[in-house]
Amino acid sequence: MTITNFGTQQPTTSSRATTRLRQMLQSGPMVAAPFVLNAFHAQIAASLGFQAVYMTGFGTAAERGYPDVGLMTQTEMVQNARYIASSVDVPVLCDADTGYGNAINVTRTVREYEAAGIAGCHFEDQVFPKKCGFFEGKLIIPLEEHVQKIRAALAARRDSAFVVIARTDALAVNGWEDVVRRCRAYHEAGADLVFVDGIKTVDDLRTYA
Repeated sequence: MTITNFGTQQPTTSSRATTRLRQMLQSGPMVAAPFVLNAFHAQIAASLGFQAVYMTGFGTAAERGYPDVGLMTQTEMVQNARYIASSVDVPVLCDADTGYGNAINVTRTVREYEAAGIAGCHFEDQVFPKKCGFFEGKLIIPLEEHVQKIRAALAARRDSAFVVIARTDALAVNGWEDVVRRCRAYHEAGADLVFVDGIKTVDDLRTYA
């Protein structure tokens, strides 16, 4: 595999990236955004024709030798996101974990990711510090608390096209009934997309859809 023009891409501005991602989400049935853990992986994905990429928190931690148990700081995550966004000319979505604290921390997280040129990010409803979605022993915060985080993320956007994704980890903890309740509440709060973590089977995918 040959990647041409390595390192010559110009950084994608936040508004341009967000607008392009919005257009993709609205114009077709699916946007395939593979997980990438660094700028080189993002360039490989872009060279293969993917229209967007998704910075993985698990991968970002693993590349630095850490398990995905909330050890990565907001600063480290944003730095990796900036490297990725500046290396490719496709929209970049990012894992923003729990927002690294409460609703006030979420506000700063959105501002930092926007400044890094990111098109959108997800916030999960786990207790901070979080765990990888497939680890045992996850704990989740009350629905109402995460609704406040989603509202804070939306209010913090300087670019109204920045995509805010509400992730729920309730499936492994409480089952589908709570997942549905939370997804509806997060959507009603204004989240652009909902992300159900812990999907393991085709039946799970059907229920999710």
